[in-house]
Amino acid sequence: MNVATFLLPLFISLWSLVGGYDEAELVFVGDAMQHVAQRDAAHRPDGTYDFSQCFEQVKPIVESADYAVVNLETPVGPGPYSGYPCFNAPPSYVDALSDAGFDLFLTANNHTLDRGPRGLRATIAELDRRGLDHVGTYSDDSARTAALPLLRTVENIRFGFLNYTYGTNGINPRDGVVVDYIDRDLIADDVERTRSAGAEIIAVCIHWGDEYHLLPNAAQRSLAEYLESLGVDMIIGGHPHVIQPMELRANRYLPGKNVFLVYSLGNFISNMKKPDTRGGAMARVLVRRLDNGVPTIVEAGYRLLFTVPGTSPDNNFHVVEVRYADDRRAAAFAESARRIFDIHNIAVDEIR
Repeated sequence: MNVATFLLPLFISLWSLVGGYDEAELVFVGDAMQHVAQRDAAHRPDGTYDFSQCFEQVKPIVESADYAVVNLETPVGPGPYSGYPCFNAPPSYVDALSDAGFDLFLTANNHTLDRGPRGLRATIAELDRRGLDHVGTYSDDSARTAALPLLRTVENIRFGFLNYTYGTNGINPRDGVVVDYIDRDLIADDVERTRSAGAEIIAVCIHWGDEYHLLPNAAQRSLAEYLESLGVDMIIGGHPHVIQPMELRANRYLPGKNVFLVYSLGNFISNMKKPDTRGGAMARVLVRRLDNGVPTIVEAGYRLLFTVPGTSPDNNFHVVEVRYADDRRAAAFAESARRIFDIHNIAVDEIR
């Protein structure tokens, strides 16, 4: 061990006493969908699309975090623009999400190849043009090598982010594009590379599970346990389009580490109409550097969100905290979500 490696934990501990603890707050939301009704409501007479109203009411919460993460579940790029089953959203959709305060866009999901390699590359180009962080898909192998590990320093704590999907709706990557699919060997290698590059906290955001099921399946539980054994600190799930339980607890394989596990955050914004799909959860995670110099997840909570539909840019779809939604569907969603969370969550409570 060299002198610098030996002295670093001591320096960090002394700095905590003198200058205060390093502490970072992260927020994660679920699937940012783009259905036809959302596109139509955002359409302006001049042919442009305005989504600015969609996130105004949650913008203060997102912006207050030190780093915010959203799953972009649609390609963005040249038209024609479309909704389900093959999505393609106007680039102004990304502008609205960025303006709301989101820092990292997850792109590995089952719709990432809806517009083929051209759509995948267009999405990456739009995110790069705006200087936004993104992870999960790449224009080619060399781009993946250059992009990973994705490390970001947030309030003096070094975070690493990875993103994987179970599949892409039967559409295979071609023309050299890369999608990070769930592969245990690949994930283990990526986690180790991310840790070796200096990540103190590693978040794996993962697209998995059964749609519309409020509880995780056996495959989710098995993969979550595997990720925990690798020492992953945050496991953040999406895809079911409904919420699933959250846990904050000690890592069962590595003493002294905590793990924050979210099986599904549900939808962030959508025009889905099945029960429980109109809403989702925003997870808040607090990471603090302890006296021993090691960053640890010390607290986690959630807010329930609900999508109120709209018909025009002046009365657009908008995401609100469920308590502010005057809608019987919001009450039904909240009752169902709280029932699941109250029974199954471990040390993750609602932020009211």
